[in-house]
Amino acid sequence: MQWIIFLFPWLELWTLIELGGEIDGFTAVLYVFATLVLGLSMIRGRGIAIMREMREMQQQQGGRVIIGPQLLADETAIIGSGLLLMIPGLITDFLALLCLIGPLRRRLLALLGVQKPEPVVSYGESTSETGPQTLEGDFRRIDD
Repeated sequence: MQWIIFLFPWLELWTLIELGGEIDGFTAVLYVFATLVLGLSMIRGRGIAIMREMREMQQQQGGRVIIGPQLLADETAIIGSGLLLMIPGLITDFLALLCLIGPLRRRLLALLGVQKPEPVVSYGESTSETGPQTLEGDFRRIDD
């Protein structure tokens, strides 16, 4: 594991040198700058979207915000892919692309142990003819 951490920057540098050898050096620098800007815009856009969603959920739920682990995991993965795009190199760009593909991202999150959220049951006013409904039940916590 320590060798991977040591060799990773050198592999990234090697991929950029090879890219500059195959295409023009200026184009390679332009590619690095473009992925930096793309990563920054992804992080900024997701941050704004998260804040907007939380504000809407807060208004709908009367001041409480409940976010499931799958939503947070998806948002974190997208922000992480933006961070990977900001790192110069082709390996991290490939990893960022893998994180952006939805089904693959969810499979990777499942491998990491992020579970799908339980269905959310809303309490309160019911639209049925019988009036308000009270739901009761038992729960137990299952930890890995």
